[in-house]
Amino acid sequence: MDSARVSDVINAAFAAQRAKVEERRLNFGYAERRAALENLSRAIRENEAAIFAALKSDFGKPEAEVVLSEILPVTQEIRHTLRNLRRWMRPKRVSPSLVTLGTSARIVLQPRGVCLLIAPWNYPFNLALQPLVSCLAAGNSAIVKPSEMTPATSALIARLIGETFPADLVTVIEGGKDVSQALLALPFDHIFFTGSPAVGKIVMEAASKHLTSVTLELGGKSPTIVGPGADIDLAAKWIAFGKFINAGQTCIAPDHLFVHASVKDRFLSALRARIAHAYGSGATSPHLAKIVNDQHARRVSGLLDDAKTKGAKVLAGGGVEGRAIEPTLIEAVTPEMEIDREEIFGPILPVITYDDIEPVLARINARPKPLSLYIFDRDKARVDHILKATSSGGVGVNLTVLHYSHAGLPFGGVNNSGIGASHGNNGFRAFSHERAVLQNRFSALPLVFPPYEGMAKRLIDLARRILG
Repeated sequence: MDSARVSDVINAAFAAQRAKVEERRLNFGYAERRAALENLSRAIRENEAAIFAALKSDFGKPEAEVVLSEILPVTQEIRHTLRNLRRWMRPKRVSPSLVTLGTSARIVLQPRGVCLLIAPWNYPFNLALQPLVSCLAAGNSAIVKPSEMTPATSALIARLIGETFPADLVTVIEGGKDVSQALLALPFDHIFFTGSPAVGKIVMEAASKHLTSVTLELGGKSPTIVGPGADIDLAAKWIAFGKFINAGQTCIAPDHLFVHASVKDRFLSALRARIAHAYGSGATSPHLAKIVNDQHARRVSGLLDDAKTKGAKVLAGGGVEGRAIEPTLIEAVTPEMEIDREEIFGPILPVITYDDIEPVLARINARPKPLSLYIFDRDKARVDHILKATSSGGVGVNLTVLHYSHAGLPFGGVNNSGIGASHGNNGFRAFSHERAVLQNRFSALPLVFPPYEGMAKRLIDLARRILG
């Protein structure tokens, strides 16, 4: 499709949704939103086999991983939202202050309007539809831009959405960078972007031209600390799962490990055993996804090659067969290695030994704030110290990645790892405008209206003595 045709399609889709904003604000209430979410849930159930096939085509994802990381997050988000939507939509009463006595105050949550959802390639089904749940729950319409790097899943999403919703409520527009640029030029009411910090900055710059609000779910190098009081077997299980699910292509995957010297040998033995139990040996385990494409496979294997060339030691794994990369542990990583500077986004895990936690904390704090931080230790004082001394979007204590699945917790980053939060009520509020409504009942404030003399002046002086 040429650029003029792309622009026409995008502008027509945007205009169709923009034309319905006022009508939808009046008529897209609780019942209509609930019906939309139930229709989406039904469509997912009816297309489960197609979802498996698309993600196998794009990633070679095992069906169990598709269920755990692509389907269940969306269906559970729908379930949680349906259970709580009526309560979330209710206006919130606000107590008056002394100055506003005689008034009633409430916060009314309104739809933002027409929203743009830009999804990434690493969890292409989940991260396109989970934000859509919050968007629809809040009463908005959406244009969804799936990733062109996962073409089978992108086509599936376009078909599923097209069969489920009218185009003036939800539209999917497929394409590459030119489509994203054309979409970002439009004055959306909210943009929800999931992807890298580098592209997040481009999205935010584009949004600033229209003063459009944004939710940016980005990434970073999520550190993991295995302390002297860690439950070794528990830590090995959770770290292997969190790191190697989706072949490490997870924004909240453990990026690098800090392991206390006193437990290093036992922990590495347990971690190797866990990897062997879960994935066997070699790069082609049926329980391990592949890297999304050849370009990214070359990037990830290039990080490993660069590290080995500069002195890193492979402790386990290291096999590469095309887009299949074996779960790999390395040590002796130094700052001049690319793997120490870049988010790995693949199944390679650097292990760094420490004796004193303070240099570890200083190293974490010297870098951009990560999306997640993981701590394995049964000593509450040590855990609390790390929590107080660091900043990150989220934290897992004696587990990894599961905080993403808790609908009651905000999911999001800090600064370079993201802006805003999603999931559950946090996602609903991200797609809502909080409108302040103050209604007069018997306010006494007119008693101090100008001219400021006589009774008005005496009341103002009294208020200053009481409130000043």
